[in-house]
Parts: sequence; structure tokens; C-alpha cells
Amino acid sequence: MDAKRIDQGLSVTGQLRPTDVSEAARLGFGSIICNRPDGEGADQPGFAEIERAATEAGLDARYLPVISGTVTDADATAFGVALRALPGPVLAYCRTGTRSTTLWSLDEGRRGRPLSAILATAKAAGYDMNGVAQRIASGGCVPTDGAEANHTVVIVGGGAGGIAVAASLRSRKPDLDIAIIEPADVHYYQPGWTMVGGGVFEPATTARTMASLIPDGVRWIKAAVAAFEPERKAVILEGCRVVTYDRLIVASGLTLNWGGIEGLGETLGRNGVTSNYRYDLAPYTWELVQGLRSGRAVFTQPPMPIKCAGAPQKALYLSADHWRREGRLGNIEIDFFNAGPVLFGVKEYVPALMEYVERYRAGLHFGHTLTRIDGSAKRAWFATKAGDGSPSTVEVPFDMIHVTPPQRAPDFVRASPLADANGWVEVDQASLRHTRFPDVYALGDACSAPNAKTAAAARKQAPVVAHNLLHDLGYVRTPHVAYDGYGSCPLTVERGKILLAEFGYGGALLPSFPSWFIDGTKPSRMAWFLKERMLPPIYWKAMLKGREWMAKPKAAA
Repeated sequence: MDAKRIDQGLSVTGQLRPTDVSEAARLGFGSIICNRPDGEGADQPGFAEIERAATEAGLDARYLPVISGTVTDADATAFGVALRALPGPVLAYCRTGTRSTTLWSLDEGRRGRPLSAILATAKAAGYDMNGVAQRIASGGCVPTDGAEANHTVVIVGGGAGGIAVAASLRSRKPDLDIAIIEPADVHYYQPGWTMVGGGVFEPATTARTMASLIPDGVRWIKAAVAAFEPERKAVILEGCRVVTYDRLIVASGLTLNWGGIEGLGETLGRNGVTSNYRYDLAPYTWELVQGLRSGRAVFTQPPMPIKCAGAPQKALYLSADHWRREGRLGNIEIDFFNAGPVLFGVKEYVPALMEYVERYRAGLHFGHTLTRIDGSAKRAWFATKAGDGSPSTVEVPFDMIHVTPPQRAPDFVRASPLADANGWVEVDQASLRHTRFPDVYALGDACSAPNAKTAAAARKQAPVVAHNLLHDLGYVRTPHVAYDGYGSCPLTVERGKILLAEFGYGGALLPSFPSWFIDGTKPSRMAWFLKERMLPPIYWKAMLKGREWMAKPKAAA
């Protein structure tokens, strides 16, 4: 924790972790204000976890979430009221401390403090508020008429899709003017977190600095997006800054809605409650698996769409296989509660998966959605339907539970003109071009294409977007290319064997290898070798470097 003192009553910092709260109490803080919405980052503890730690440390805690770049007058007023009402001094946090400092600056400006004093105070703490100086002085948002920067191509998001498409563009046209907008300092290989939770990978192998991955020659705008103005070809950043573009690519990923399950935030990371969907929690999954000698292990899957539909059951299989190898399987009851109606959406893979369900004696419960959890009582509640079709609630005890959170498009995407009725960036499923704004493309988890949301999908989508965008700009003469919906889900059915599911639109099987080498409908050691040894370097050294091994797009029909 790096607390930066603003004035006598307030210090700000970046994301707190529960272990930081006792340190805050030791330093003499009386209260904590959280200005970061839950689920904004892949490695972010929820406010409920911070609040629990604050209560244990004797501190007050207040949740005043502000979406980055959308600080309103009401937000600033609420922050000022809380700052003056809570026991001081107050420690406020967001992702970096910038939002908290912005709220303080706006509140101080309305209270009559001179602008120069506000800017100087914030600067002394390490925060540049010049971007909102006009707003502090006038109470209004900085006009969007003048842009901070203009680029030929602006990419929103530095995840798998964003870095891959930037690299793909640069490999085709090295002098292309590109900027990536991404606030995070760390890039994660998220497909590896299942392996961390199964004791196969070390967490550190799934993380690298963002700076080391952004392609040479691509400008990194380290900021969060607040809004899109596609009619003006503008992206609005935090602090009301503006970046304009000739072409926009949205690769913002999705948001994990931890708050969508009542009580989950208060118990994540303890009481046997875990999830491989967060970097800091995947090791806890493996800790629980190793420590469970007997009892009930529950695994959940929320309604679609989610990242990799097979990931929730991967956690089940790896855990059950460990208990089988340790001779404990007979003492552990395993249950899989799935909000959907089937085990897996592509029927060709179900028979082999069912063999493992039966081997591990796992109970399957379809049409069950996790709605509430009480970690201290070791109870979970699922919404389902009774035999007559009426709504029903099922209470389930557990000793360990692996939770897959509900997932949705980021708020700044859902609220934008780019979104479809479900909140995703509306694209043509073949070209990945926006259906209403021809200067906009999207790929990865944020787009509306009806494919599986996997890193493998983004790997195939990146060259499609790169080719079609450069064609539109006049740099490529060959015809447009099409994305066929390819996605891959390496189902880790046991340690050492994987069912390599590869499919496209409509559930069509799209195997990458001949069946004599890897038959995707059957578990194989070769597929495990691919997942464990080959896919990570392919991700880091090929996909994110513009090397399109087995990913070259085909011409559109």
C-alpha cells in the first residue's frame, strides 16, 4: 500500500487488498472510502472483502463507486459529504488513486478553494489534475471539441484481443499509426488460471507487464475509457480527455459481476469459497483442493455468455482427479450446479465428458443459478424451477465451493451507442465490423459475435480485423476475409489428459489437427502436452507478436 497524503483529513492510494487494511489502521486512519466499482479488474478484490477487513480492524468503510472517466457532480458531492462525516483521517482508493483525487478536487473547487491551490496540492501527492482544471473551475465537463490526440487506429483494451490485433496490424503495415488505450500495468494469460487452480502452473507464469507486450511503435495511452462518441470518431477518457480516430477497434473484454451473487464478496478467498476467475484466488483453489479430506465440494456455472464455457467444469475435473489420486474421492461428494440445460453446448464432446462425470461420481444439477452464499455458515442458495415450473430456491451445504461469477459487457460499452440490446459491441459475425458504424470493429469477449468467448477465438479474430481494417483504409487489395466462429476449449478432464474441443458457429467441429494426431472428441495426452507446454509460448510469442501460426484468415464467401 502506497498512501499519498492529500491534506490533513485525506490520503489516497491505488487498489487496496484485505491485507492492507490492518496496515491502514496501524497508520492511524479512521475510515476507508472505495471509489472503484467491483469487477473492474481481473485481479481486484471486491468491496465486501475490504469492508470485512475494515470491520475486523475497527475502521469504518464506505462504498462510493465511480466508473472511471464518468465522475459526476453528484459523485463529488457524495464524496465530500462522506469525507466530512466519517471518522478521520480517511483513506480513499480506486485503481490508482486518480478518481479519488478527482472527487476531492471537484468538491474542493465547489467549496471555494482556489484552483491553483487544488492543482498544487494534488500535484504534490503525485496526481496531475490539469486535465480537469476547467471543470474544477467551471463545474462543467471539458468540451470534446478539442482532442488530446488523434491516431489512425485506436484500440480500446490491452488484453488478448487488443494486443493481438495491434501486433497483427503492425506485422502487415509496420508504419501504421496505432494507439492502445489500457489502464492496467499487468497483462494476464487468463487461460492459465485453471492450471494454477489445479496445481499445474505457478501464478507468476501467467502475468507479464503491459509495457513488455505492447508492440514497438504502438503508443500506449494509460487511461480508462469513459465513453464512446462514434458520430464524432471520439473516445472519451477519464478526466474528460478526448482521443479521436480514423478507425476504432474495441477489445475491452468483459466484466466479472462478483456483486451479482449476494454475500459472495464478503467471503471470497476464505471459508472454502474460491474462484479461478481471479489471479489472486486461483492459488486458494489449489490450497482448498489439497486440504479437503472429506465433505462436499460444489462447482457452479452462471448463465451464458461467459469466458470459456468449459472452464467451470475444468476446475471440477482437476480437483476430482487429485482426490482420486490421493485416495480421497470416496469421502468427497461432488456437485456441479449449472444454470444452463446441458453439460456442454457442442454435443459431440458430451459422451467423453459424461464418462468423467461418472468416474468422479459428480452430481449434475442443470437449471440452477447461484444467487446467494454465506461462507461462514457454509451454505449456498440456487434459483431453479420446481416440477410445476414455479420458481424455487435450493439450499446447498458445502465444505468447498468454486464459484464462476456472472459476466457482462463493461459498463462503458453497455451504455454506449456501439452496444446491441444485450450490451455487447454490435458487429457482423463474419467481418467483425460494426453493423451501424463502419469505422468501428470489435473482437474478443466484448463483441456480439455468437461464438465462444475464449483466447483461442481472439487469436483467430485478430487477423480478420487487421486484414479487413487495412483493406478499408486502402492498404490491402486482396478481398475481405471472414471469421468462422472458431473457438477452442481444452477440457482438462484429468491431470495428463485433455479433451480438445474446437468448434465454430453453429457448433460445427473445426479441428486443427488430423484425428490420428489429436481426436478432439477423446481425451489425449498429446492435447495435454499442447495445453501445458505449447499454448503458453504460442500465446506470448506468436499471438501477441503478430505471428499467425495456424490462424491465417480465409477469404469471405
